[in-house]
Amino acid sequence: MVVGGSGHIGTFLVPRLVRAGHEVVTISRGQRSSYVDDPAWAQVRHVVADREAEDRDGTFPGRVAAERADVVVDLICFTLESAKALVERLRGETGHLLHCGSIWRAGPSVRLPITEENGEPPLGEYGIAKDAIARMLKAEHRLVTTSLHPGHIVGPGWHPIGPLGNLDPGVWRRLSAGEPLDVPGIGAEFLHHVHADDVAQAFEAAIARRDAAAGQDFSVVAPSALNVRGFAQIGASWFGQQARLRTVSWEEFRRGTEAEAAQASWEHLSRNHYFSIDKARTLLGYAPRYQPEEAVLESVRWLVHHDRLEVARPLTV
Repeated sequence: MVVGGSGHIGTFLVPRLVRAGHEVVTISRGQRSSYVDDPAWAQVRHVVADREAEDRDGTFPGRVAAERADVVVDLICFTLESAKALVERLRGETGHLLHCGSIWRAGPSVRLPITEENGEPPLGEYGIAKDAIARMLKAEHRLVTTSLHPGHIVGPGWHPIGPLGNLDPGVWRRLSAGEPLDVPGIGAEFLHHVHADDVAQAFEAAIARRDAAAGQDFSVVAPSALNVRGFAQIGASWFGQQARLRTVSWEEFRRGTEAEAAQASWEHLSRNHYFSIDKARTLLGYAPRYQPEEAVLESVRWLVHHDRLEVARPLTV
């Protein structure tokens, strides 16, 4: 069973599981199809449910347990209370529970690369919750659990976190036009992306290697990370341009940037995340296909080709 199977990760994970010979059931609100078409979806049974509403009235864990799945993959759990309720109900009902966390379980970096053991305490409601869930799952002894923590997920169908650490589409227009781009600081902060199919690969591997994955937590990211200036330079090159970067203070950056985008930049860049995948490689055989720039390019190309992103020049790659 895949909870939230029509989202970014489920788009790639569900077909992978079908092709591996599993009988797959998904639970989602039924408001959106997967981002990428795949004939494997014809073999999937879909259950329509509102996770948030059923968590409030306490019925969601029972709905999941009633399916008596061998494996439950929970891609849309965001609170410790929700995670605990599911764990308590699935004891004795399922063989393996896998949770999708986030690299934001770690706070601003002190040493790089960040491992599963040396991350700093998280900041913000989202990161604190993901860290608490991961710790709870690791301490669970009556149900086999695994948590996987993706970086900034990208792929066809949605906007990527861009070179300034936000979702402002105007950044791509400016890069494609060769216009100056204001960068807060010196542009040395890291962003660690991952393609959604590589995340799906890691979940599939954790299911296949249950004994190795049992009780473990894994960072799931691309093999390398991009810093701001390198990301901007690579992105501009896709349009045959050179990035023209102008260093500004954070105060100046906030004055010239829409408030929501500026705050997103601060949230991403202040964390300065670059993670190791050694543990996932060793225990799961995780072998990501995409370098971060390849994953982001696939997303940008899809957006441009579907008229979802305004750019000044066509892609040259």
